[in-house]
Amino acid sequence: MQYGIVLLSVVALRATQDSESSLITMALYGAPFKIIDQRKFWYKIRLDFDATEGWVEKNQLLEISENTYQDIQNTPQTYCQELTAFANKADGSLMPVLLGSYNQQSHLLGHSFEGQTTTNSSKQGVVNRALLYLNAPYLKGGISPFGIDAAGLCQMAYKLNGYALSRTPIDQSKQGEPLSFIEESEAGDLAFFDNSEGMIDHVGIILPDNHIIHCHGQVRIDRLDHTGIFNPQTNQYSHSLRVIKKVI
Repeated sequence: MQYGIVLLSVVALRATQDSESSLITMALYGAPFKIIDQRKFWYKIRLDFDATEGWVEKNQLLEISENTYQDIQNTPQTYCQELTAFANKADGSLMPVLLGSYNQQSHLLGHSFEGQTTTNSSKQGVVNRALLYLNAPYLKGGISPFGIDAAGLCQMAYKLNGYALSRTPIDQSKQGEPLSFIEESEAGDLAFFDNSEGMIDHVGIILPDNHIIHCHGQVRIDRLDHTGIFNPQTNQYSHSLRVIKKVI
């Protein structure tokens, strides 16, 4: 088994070893992973955080030894808590480090990181971090302030406060405890929505006063009720409520 960490600010995990294949998810600076397959210019990796697998170009990664990988496993991870920070490279240039990046691995890359890493570890902390992504554009498979999807928004808001969510809405819906009524929910809980075929395909984070932050076209705030998400711009419901889950 081989191991590695992400070398750049953000890299794409793709369905096949082709730069034009579909985007599965992204991995941020310093993220550790296992290498499970390889081709001439590509590695297939499994991310430690959520076990998502995909193909990444080799020159975007840094291979590390098993001992170094185990050291990472034994080190509590902290994450960049700012929209954009910087790591200082040995040659004097700067590496952009995005919200949610793994700053603990910067020394392995020969960098020094000086950004904010303190977490709140509370439901209010989840809400506060979700709001940092407000107006970020929708990107299927994205997890950054410059492109993110609905499940990615929830995963990152929870991750930044020390909690692990799965990568897709349907897998996230299997976590936590279901609530019988929307009135039982609190800001920071997750609301899940299904399509016309009854499949869960959307998720958002509940806010105070019957609102929700979610990613639909962009990260936005809309109203939430027993029916689902109401979009005041179109004056209609955009998503049908399926279940609310309490994770924290």
